[in-house]
Amino acid sequence: MEKGRILLAVTGFHPQRWRELLSAEREVVLEPDGASDPSITYAVVWKQKPNILAALPNLRAIFSIGAGVDHIFADPGLPDVPVVKVVADNLTQYMTEYVVWRVLDHHRHGLLYRSQQPKKIWHEPQQRPATDISVGIMGLGNLGRAAASVLLSLGFAVNGWSRSERPMKGVATYAGEAGLIPFLKATDILVVLLPLTPETHGIINYGVLKELRKRNGLGGSVLINAGRGRLQKDADIVRALDDGTLKEASLDVFEVEPLPKTSPLWGHPKVFVTPHSAATSDPVHLAPIMLRQMDAFERGEKLDNLVDRKAGY
Repeated sequence: MEKGRILLAVTGFHPQRWRELLSAEREVVLEPDGASDPSITYAVVWKQKPNILAALPNLRAIFSIGAGVDHIFADPGLPDVPVVKVVADNLTQYMTEYVVWRVLDHHRHGLLYRSQQPKKIWHEPQQRPATDISVGIMGLGNLGRAAASVLLSLGFAVNGWSRSERPMKGVATYAGEAGLIPFLKATDILVVLLPLTPETHGIINYGVLKELRKRNGLGGSVLINAGRGRLQKDADIVRALDDGTLKEASLDVFEVEPLPKTSPLWGHPKVFVTPHSAATSDPVHLAPIMLRQMDAFERGEKLDNLVDRKAGY
């Protein structure tokens, strides 16, 4: 049986490497042959053009290039076919590295030391042990649980918050609206790894940030967001930093990306900015996983890592 074609529908980056790797097993096109192209059976997408998938009669599944899937659901013409999210060891490793790097940097006074160096200041602040610091992770999916495991091994106390109960050994877990404030009040360093849904849009706002624990070994609360940009209110973060609600922040994602040059976050002395690079999707690792899934699906097997369309992740 002849394999159907893959539509590689992406915006924001050059698709050539993805096309080369997917073409190892299937024909790949960047545009359908008309709105109702019957030859397209799978779509691999990132911020696809609106309605490009709407009329494809033989589309069997949609694969997201990134860990987030909110860009897929932003399409008003999204057809009712399975949506598969990326879960890959290397992507999980990248995110774990980023989270642990930023937690350790804040814990070990990285910002202070970087500010002291050009001024030739020889000053050592008090260093508290990791056991005195509580890291709270919002989002206990694959990425959150992997980061939590490494942070536990380093001696940090770890809290976790999710929409529904997600127990994890060694982690104090909280769930739902009732668990959010208790979670925040027990957290020194807040790590955000939530999916973006209508319920989580703008969840990292001033009201939430002011609930973080203030009396801790860091000398103030810290925010790390490596989830999705529209989870946060950029202006509220600036306000929290300026009035001392937050001590520092590491931000990999923003409400508008690329981060506008006019944003005060670029030059804020308490902010560490990275360009949405915490866990970049690597086609060398991800394309073969997608191809294996397609083959297995055609053998009658179930797709892995399906998105719950009702939940939005």
